[in-house]
Amino acid sequence: MTNAISLTKINKRFGTKLAVIDLDLAIPQGALIGLIGPNGAGKTTSIRMIMSIIFPDSGGIEVLGKQSAVESKDRIGYLPEERGLYKKMKVGDFLTYVGRLKGLDGAGLERKVRDWLERVALPDCYRKKCEELSKGMQQKVQFIASVLHEPDLLILDEPFSGLDPVNARLLRGLVDEQHKRGCTLIFSTHQMSQAEALCDRVVMIHQGRKVLDNTLGEIHARYTPREVRFEPAGDLDESRISAIAGVARLERSNGTVWAHLDADTPSERVLQQIAASTPVRKIEVVRPTLEDVFIGIVAGSAKTPEERAELLALMRASGVKPSTDASGD
Repeated sequence: MTNAISLTKINKRFGTKLAVIDLDLAIPQGALIGLIGPNGAGKTTSIRMIMSIIFPDSGGIEVLGKQSAVESKDRIGYLPEERGLYKKMKVGDFLTYVGRLKGLDGAGLERKVRDWLERVALPDCYRKKCEELSKGMQQKVQFIASVLHEPDLLILDEPFSGLDPVNARLLRGLVDEQHKRGCTLIFSTHQMSQAEALCDRVVMIHQGRKVLDNTLGEIHARYTPREVRFEPAGDLDESRISAIAGVARLERSNGTVWAHLDADTPSERVLQQIAASTPVRKIEVVRPTLEDVFIGIVAGSAKTPEERAELLALMRASGVKPSTDASGD
């Protein structure tokens, strides 16, 4: 399969900081890739190099069969992390201007702009100035600007930042629609649940290095579930559950019990033994989320407990909140 994007041993330094280190990445045409990691991991720097906004210190980049995104600019849609609208322009004029820059014909362009504004619930904003819109509304206008010309490659940098749940769901549906159209999509986010909901493949970056590059199916197969969650149907004798081989500890909250398992303990066996030991309303094996996987990778890379604590604190400060124990064992 032909690649839409190919990066080979990309390196980028800003002063003494290594922002991207030996990054290899191949994104097939038609793929939907999530580029994830905490703030400062190197995601935006990588995207800017793909877009030829900045250039690598070493390594090779190919975009849509060309040596530079500039050579394929009319086939690319880009929503940058730093939003940028011409604030004094009216929304309709701005989108028409962007459409013409991307080679769209004037005939029917106004209708297309109005149709898109209708789709993102902004039908009355055509004649409003961009500065009159809320941050979320401006973000939706910029998304329209990135897809109006039906690009072959769409790059979205933190597209869900600042959106309320309703508009985040709307945007997820539009992203999925672009993918079904055949567009290659890569979007960067530190909100890993968004990537998990949308992507068929995930690339994780930590401290400038790629630490994971797999499909969601491969990730689930590679990282063994280490929790069984259940709701007891009556009084629970915790000692019976704790005595099951492989159960490391129990945790209770609002009528739900989590059985945390030792490493390499088959979760399905524990699930069967819990169900046989006590009546339950509901029981299931809990698969690790992308957050759990990433935190495990980061914690496992730490050489000392102090470094591990520092890394986890940094990730939490960047918006990555662990939902399970991240001891790295």
